[in-house]
Amino acid sequence: MNKINNLELLKDSHSYRKIAIAACFGTFLEWYDFLTFATLAVVFAPLFFPSSDPSTALLASLATFGVGMVVRPIGAAIFGSMGDRIGRKPVFMITIALMGLATVCVGFLPTYAQVGIWAPILLVSLRLLQGLSAGGEIGGSAVYLTEHAGNEYRGFKTSFLQLMGPLGILFSTLQIAVLRNYLSPEEFEAWGWRVPFWISLVLLVIAVKARMALEETPVFLQLSKSSQKTENPLLSNFRDPQTRKRMFLLFFCISAGGAVLFFCVQVYTSIFLKTSVKLPPEVVDQLSIYSTLALFPLTLFTGWLSDKVGRKPVVISGLLLGAIFIQPAFQMLQAFSAQYLYSPYSSGYLFGIGLVLTCLSLALALVVGPQTALLAELFPAKTRNSAATLPHNLAAGWIGGLLPVVVTWLNQLWGDNLAGLWYPTIFLASAAVIGLIYLPETSKVNLSL
Repeated sequence: MNKINNLELLKDSHSYRKIAIAACFGTFLEWYDFLTFATLAVVFAPLFFPSSDPSTALLASLATFGVGMVVRPIGAAIFGSMGDRIGRKPVFMITIALMGLATVCVGFLPTYAQVGIWAPILLVSLRLLQGLSAGGEIGGSAVYLTEHAGNEYRGFKTSFLQLMGPLGILFSTLQIAVLRNYLSPEEFEAWGWRVPFWISLVLLVIAVKARMALEETPVFLQLSKSSQKTENPLLSNFRDPQTRKRMFLLFFCISAGGAVLFFCVQVYTSIFLKTSVKLPPEVVDQLSIYSTLALFPLTLFTGWLSDKVGRKPVVISGLLLGAIFIQPAFQMLQAFSAQYLYSPYSSGYLFGIGLVLTCLSLALALVVGPQTALLAELFPAKTRNSAATLPHNLAAGWIGGLLPVVVTWLNQLWGDNLAGLWYPTIFLASAAVIGLIYLPETSKVNLSL
């Protein structure tokens, strides 16, 4: 009997690994496609938004990145509801195809010098398609993977999904670093920036093939057999007081907090170091790679930790650490960068920058490590996909996605490179207080209910 049980456990473990790899690769592609744009924002500025003022061009480029984030909730509403009505798997196929095709097309866009105003119009249009597909993927993938994970060690097993965003950035950043190293600045500006978008076509084919082999989640299959599916899941969510309350907590404390930290740590730090303190782009790219690598073990550790001590204390700790550390962190980044530019052969200053970025990564990991499991655990099975996906993408799109634009604008308004960082600081502090009071503990929840 024990031998049979062990074989079954081994089979289940192998099946979950297969599902997790396929789901995570698709999410990796989504993030790679979506965030390559952010990595190249500085390059896009003069190519698609020419202006006599470099700051204005950069702001326009960042705003285009933000447009994709703003429409994410629309995609979440559409595809999240579809996931509750027709299944998690079909939605995966639609979102991955939409994101992949839009990204490939970016690589073939003409610049402003070639077609004038049509260049930014086409770029914004493709960015809108990227945002719609990301809205269906990000959040829905968390539900899919968590429903397959079972009841044991959900935090650790699902924390791997959170690595896909940093991995997408890492892969994109490595490509750009290699291209900058082997191409002249003129060659990179002329065609080199297009290469990461062309490569996404190969990744798209692999992702689609992998996802075609995926199975529907056991929770959704059970709902279908028992005829418990909801015809209008979004409406049901807003009618239920408990679900509404938890959707707000997910939006403000978990998803918005994680998004603010993610874009501070993984997106805005790179922009800040390149534009505000004028570090060489290749140096910034290397530092970004090191801090991203540090995020991998930290995220897995915090996912495991949330299984041991609970989701709530881990998430609240991350929010508090972010609120306390963001301002001094960027002050140190500015000071270390100034010293490095004065003495570029001193590696100690680069080590200091890397250490600061690692500490920021720890705050991010504490929030996002348990996040995948939390998205599913907070809501009932029959409306889980839509209830988790909509507030998560609202937070990521409207709070996190617009953070680089808002912070940059506030910096320019007040004439201070650090003034805008009070925005994420105050937000994280507020999220920590509200979460401490109202966020429930969910680590022992039965997902089939």
